[in-house]
Amino acid sequence: MAAAATMAAAARELVLRAGASDLEEEEGPLGGGPGLQEPLQLGELDITSDEFILDEVDVHIQANLEDELVKEALKTGVDLRHYSKQVELELQQIEQKSIRDYIQESENIASLHNQITACDAVLERMEQMLGAFQSDLSSISSEIRTLQEQSGAMNIRLRNRQAVRGKLGELVDGLVVPSALVTAILEAPVTEPRFLEQLQELDAKAAAVREQEARGTAACADVRGVLDRLRVKAVTKIREFILQKIYSFRKPMTNYQIPQTALLKFRFFYQFLLGNERATAKEIRDEYVETLSKIYLSYYRSYLGRLMKVQYEEVAEKDDLMGVEDTAKKGFFSKPSLRSRNTIFTLGTRGSVISPTELEAPILVPHTAQRGEQRKHLESYLADCYDAIAVFLCIHIVLRFRNIAAKREVPALDRYWEQVLALLWPRFELILEMNVQSVRSTDPQRLGGLDTRPHYITRRYAEFSSALVSINQTIPNERTMQLLGQLQVEVENFVLRVAAEFSSRKEQLVFLINNYDMMLGVLMERAADDSKEVESFQQLLNARTQEFIEELLSPPFGGLVAFVKEAEALIERGQAERLRGEEARVTQLIRGFGSSWKSSVESLSQDVMRSFTNFRNGTSIIQGALTQLIQVYHRFHRVLSQPQLRALPARAELINIHHLMVELKKHKPNF
Repeated sequence: MAAAATMAAAARELVLRAGASDLEEEEGPLGGGPGLQEPLQLGELDITSDEFILDEVDVHIQANLEDELVKEALKTGVDLRHYSKQVELELQQIEQKSIRDYIQESENIASLHNQITACDAVLERMEQMLGAFQSDLSSISSEIRTLQEQSGAMNIRLRNRQAVRGKLGELVDGLVVPSALVTAILEAPVTEPRFLEQLQELDAKAAAVREQEARGTAACADVRGVLDRLRVKAVTKIREFILQKIYSFRKPMTNYQIPQTALLKFRFFYQFLLGNERATAKEIRDEYVETLSKIYLSYYRSYLGRLMKVQYEEVAEKDDLMGVEDTAKKGFFSKPSLRSRNTIFTLGTRGSVISPTELEAPILVPHTAQRGEQRKHLESYLADCYDAIAVFLCIHIVLRFRNIAAKREVPALDRYWEQVLALLWPRFELILEMNVQSVRSTDPQRLGGLDTRPHYITRRYAEFSSALVSINQTIPNERTMQLLGQLQVEVENFVLRVAAEFSSRKEQLVFLINNYDMMLGVLMERAADDSKEVESFQQLLNARTQEFIEELLSPPFGGLVAFVKEAEALIERGQAERLRGEEARVTQLIRGFGSSWKSSVESLSQDVMRSFTNFRNGTSIIQGALTQLIQVYHRFHRVLSQPQLRALPARAELINIHHLMVELKKHKPNF
């Protein structure tokens, strides 16, 4: 039925669209006669309307033509008007049939209507129930929120009560005095561990009560009396115990270190006294300090008295200075001078006293040192001491002990170290300035016979300076370096003054080189290679050595050296033509060198060996002289290669430079 109705509707629409003009003239059940003036309302099919669009008509026609029923009708050639009437008739039949079907099923429809109505009533009741449930749930939600708020408030109150309980518990625990504490403080001896434990507990409770009293806690008044009585009892027992131990130090022949060690176990006793009874703590401290001071004083007096017996029999005096000559004489009633003044200017084995091993070694036992014939250099009376190295060693001993005390966190001795240094530094500077003045005022003419060997004053300076520099390296002091610089300047001036006493320049240079070499060698043994003193004397030695080499080569090869310098100067100025007038001189130089160079080199080597005490220094001087000779002869060859002297017949007598080098190597001394 549905398919037939659809087909009929489609056919009717097609007929209406295709024959709209004919339907206007035809009389039918749906319209009036041909004379009716009322227009037909066609809606979208009204082609006379201004709104009609031809493109849309084409689309509708094309869509209807594609319908299967329309296609079938067009293929069979059916009259569309007849077919439309047939379709309408079928629709009416179908409508009548549908009405009959509805009438037949009216009871069922009524029953269905009743059921639907009952269902609506049931659904309405359910809606009412759900609404009640919804209102109940909203009230439950509010009740749950109320319960949550009440639970949070209860939790906060619980935490506050627990916090209060903890604070109150701590307060009560701090204030309550247990019976075990009372029994231990009143009855237990102070040496028992139980007494010490309960004493610590008493100290903690006393501190807690003081803190709570400051906060205004009223409960403290209940235990204050008990704690005060226990504190007085504990202070009394501790005072008697410690004073008894201190008095035991005063017994003759007592090894006070044993009771001292025993007191260390009870160090908390003194802490308790400081916190609870400062007057008693001060009394015990004063008694301990007084007792130990007397003991240490008696020990140091005895120790010092025994040390005085192991001093050096020979000590430096005010006349034992660096610039004092060994031949100086004293008055008839004067004390004999030191057997050798050089000992006070050398470090020797004394430097070992500032080594870490010696600093922390056991102290010297006087009677053992005397019995073993040991001798220690001790400056007991600083005002009469003139040994600068000894005073400087004392300074560095104090500096090192001060560093050790600082590392071990012992500040109690800081003031003592400063006082000792305040005595030592001025004395050291005074002695050093006296030595500087002695060298400055030394007259070389009063030193007796002179020779080119190192002078004893320069040797004193070398040993003295190297000793101070080596000691000063670990803990440098700028003032010391300044004084050593002044002393170095005076020694250099002294060496120049002594050198001026020699008549020949060669002897002066030999003396200077020997002294500079000796001082440099001594300094390099103890001081660093890059020290100021080493660099200064190295420069002086190099300068004087070069000058001596030129002085050494001058007698046998002076003419050759002079000609080479003059010729090179002429060539450099572009006046090489003037060399043509020097042919006779050049010939004489060539033949003279060839005949005498071997003997001259041999004499030169022997002269150097006799002049210098340091064979190694002599070797370097000879090597430098031979090297310079080869260089001069090589330059002589280059001068003779100039066009002005190239045709000189004597050039054939020149010695080959390589042959000369081989021969000179044979004369190189090997010490």
